[in-house]
Amino acid sequence: MRSQRASVFIVFVLNGVIAGSWAPRIPTLAGKIHADPGVLGIVLLGASVGLTVAASFAGRLCARFGAPAVVVASAVSAACALPVLALVTTPLQLGLVLVWIGASFGVFDVSMNVAAVTVIRRVERPLMPVFHAGFSFGGLAGSLGAAFAAGRGVDLLPYFAVVTVVSLAVTAGVIRFVPREERAAVTREHGGPDRRMLRRPVLWLLGSIAFVSAIVEGSNGDWSALFAVRERGVSEGAGALVFSVFSVAMAVVRLLGERIQRRFGPFGILVAGSLFAGIGLLTAAIVPVAWLTYVGYALAGGGVGLVFPIVLDLAGAVSRRGDGTGGEREIGFVTSIAYSGFLVGPPMIGGVAQLTNLSFAVGFIGVVAMLIVPAALSSAAARRREKRSTGDADRRETTLRTDLSVPAED
Repeated sequence: MRSQRASVFIVFVLNGVIAGSWAPRIPTLAGKIHADPGVLGIVLLGASVGLTVAASFAGRLCARFGAPAVVVASAVSAACALPVLALVTTPLQLGLVLVWIGASFGVFDVSMNVAAVTVIRRVERPLMPVFHAGFSFGGLAGSLGAAFAAGRGVDLLPYFAVVTVVSLAVTAGVIRFVPREERAAVTREHGGPDRRMLRRPVLWLLGSIAFVSAIVEGSNGDWSALFAVRERGVSEGAGALVFSVFSVAMAVVRLLGERIQRRFGPFGILVAGSLFAGIGLLTAAIVPVAWLTYVGYALAGGGVGLVFPIVLDLAGAVSRRGDGTGGEREIGFVTSIAYSGFLVGPPMIGGVAQLTNLSFAVGFIGVVAMLIVPAALSSAAARRREKRSTGDADRRETTLRTDLSVPAED
């Protein structure tokens, strides 16, 4: 089990490294294709489209081939797309390569979360925030590498080639330890959509929270460096560090997630995290001081750090059975809604920036982050109603069984 936990953690780190390696180089790519914020927002939509479409069938791929096989295929695909990204010369070419990258990450994300759920159930500990901390540390490593390469003037092709080689080597080294669920269990949970989920308000509310969180995360990953460079006048290397600060804050909070959740409860964390994220982004947008930009993004990263793993835990618990199994389809349902946030976020901030400026767009995302507050409060109320309804149904069933077990008198 120790090897399985470590290997899944490393897979999350690898996912973050690949993602963090290319997102901070967007200013270089934008300059290379001569794209203004409006055009760049449309181009970045390619990654979100690929992510959303691929994630919708990734669960079925895991059911058929097993999570380890899908992790390998998607990790190799994502890593090999990076050198191609360095060769683009037009917005259309960049958009097409980003579709490829987004699709690879859509499958990669779902398959590694399926593997994580398998480990969590075997060790019977809430380790999802810790695994997601691995992603944040990977994003930090990738963004630091991107900042170093940008600061030293390293061209995109050799930089991305190094990331690809390292990623392939890590994948080959850890994949044999990634656990696979029993085929019957995976097929049962991912065998098809359950229409009853569509009629459960708590799942839609949890999905809306994940949706907003994805908008905030995706927007920060894609636009933080460009915002720092163009609006705060820092160098490209220093601009790439903004995403590093964001990733560090997320990673630290996620490492402490199990302890924080026991102390404050999931819904309290969602509300407080939303407020911290909103205040941080508004500070970065309103106060034209470079060092406060880093402070603002640190607050934003810490604020949203636990949102997605907590929402996944809550979604899985909605239909978890007495033996500890179940809930994967609910996780997939909420995750699919969340990924549409990555679809909406980049073009939305690009459109707002085109109509106004990047500072206003960043502040707008800060306001959007605070929408988690009413959604979290409503989901808590909906969860309580479902528990009461389930308890009443269980009591009626128990009473009926008792009545049927009493023999009739002559």
